[in-house]
Amino acid sequence: MHKFLYLLSVFCLIGSLSSCKKSNRSSTTGWVYNSEEWGGFQKLDYDGQITGPNLVLIEGGTFTMGNPQEDVMYRWDAVPRRVTVSSFYMDETEVANIDYREFVYWNSRVFGEQYPERVMEILPDTMVWREELAYNEPYVENYFRHPSYDEYPVVGVSWQQANEYCKWRTDRVNEYLLIEKGILNPNPEQKNADNFNTDAYLAGQYEGSVKENLKDLGTGGERPVNYSDGIMLPSYRLPTEAEWEYAAYGLTGNLESENNDLITDRRIYPWDGNTLRYKWRGKAQGQFLANFKRKGGNYMGVAGNLNDKAAIPGPVRNYYPNDFGLYNMAGNVSEWVADVYRPTHSLTLRDVDNQDLNPFRGNVFKTAERNEDGSRVEKDEYGRLQERPMTEEELKKIESIDVVDARDYLDGDEDSGADYVFGENSLVSDSSRVIKGGSWADRPYWLSPGTRRFMGQTKASRSVGFRCAMTRNGPSAGNDSKGGNVFKKASKKRNRRRY
Repeated sequence: MHKFLYLLSVFCLIGSLSSCKKSNRSSTTGWVYNSEEWGGFQKLDYDGQITGPNLVLIEGGTFTMGNPQEDVMYRWDAVPRRVTVSSFYMDETEVANIDYREFVYWNSRVFGEQYPERVMEILPDTMVWREELAYNEPYVENYFRHPSYDEYPVVGVSWQQANEYCKWRTDRVNEYLLIEKGILNPNPEQKNADNFNTDAYLAGQYEGSVKENLKDLGTGGERPVNYSDGIMLPSYRLPTEAEWEYAAYGLTGNLESENNDLITDRRIYPWDGNTLRYKWRGKAQGQFLANFKRKGGNYMGVAGNLNDKAAIPGPVRNYYPNDFGLYNMAGNVSEWVADVYRPTHSLTLRDVDNQDLNPFRGNVFKTAERNEDGSRVEKDEYGRLQERPMTEEELKKIESIDVVDARDYLDGDEDSGADYVFGENSLVSDSSRVIKGGSWADRPYWLSPGTRRFMGQTKASRSVGFRCAMTRNGPSAGNDSKGGNVFKKASKKRNRRRY
């Protein structure tokens, strides 16, 4: 009996070891992963994409995009339609003055001596506060620079400047992740083109102050990090209009139950109800949930009982967060999104099958600039690798797209026979970008996430700011999800249909 138990334990041990080895082998070739002896092909024990600084995971889904209110402006540019948005990340707050000043400071330190024009290009326009019949000079001098406004949303920033901030933030976060992993040392001596840029690092055009590179299982030596190591994050970027609107509504709080996908009620604002006041019993009952202009001349109420307590933008973490935990998706400042504006917001029937998943207008399809040998062209004076629009020959190889520049693709002008020509027959152009959400200077109508306006991408306003988004790689519902429904294999008897 003892001999039998001994042999059984040995067989169990051998079985467990063989199972362990099998899990570290390719299921299609049998070759061993992560082994120098077997060639060094790497398979990560990957826990999933981490959440970057200030980001919140927004679990995607379907929703009715468009204005749920009566179109009192008679613009007809936000007709409701059903779309689906993939999971993504969104900034918990608007980008604050302190965040943008860090951006300006870094550029001044790295480029200011040789390329002062670079610093001038990214400075917010503080003159947006000036008005002929108002005394706003204190805001011109203080709003962006004074520490009293550190946590207030940055304004006076154009769409182009907001995109530059996103690119800079991508590089600083990825550089930090490499430092945190012990691969690079902090290097405040970076100057001009010799600065950490994510694409340049991955292309081998930036080395930095190396602390300890990764082991190269193919050669036995060492190597820098590559994107497939899963250490670095995707790019920070402006959200699409669909992403912004979906995140603003926060309809996850209106699910009927965890067992179905029915939404009990639509929302006018990022919270339930048709009121702008906190309606639940308690100390906060009756307080305004957002920062907006109540009516002509009333920006914050009466002294001694101020309603939203802000005549101009307020701190980015004040006011009522929605069910995703996002602050100020209504009020405070309106926000830039990535899309080019067109009044033909709703889709025609012929296009609905192609544009109801992650809808976006603004694609200009590009590819990397390369030398004749296929290597990337040398980075520019700011340390960035260059891209160019795809050629017609390259386009012909892709069946899924018809044009390189899709900003005006199927925008309705081909049906009317008249293009959108800015200054002649329209105020809209390919440089008109969508603005979402009401601001401190707006009436309640604009606080509904479904409303939309536009402004030229080089323009700026004292009531417009922005927040960043990031693509989510992998499972839609978080790293503990399998990325799809998983069922235990049922017996044939259980699966047999009964009549």
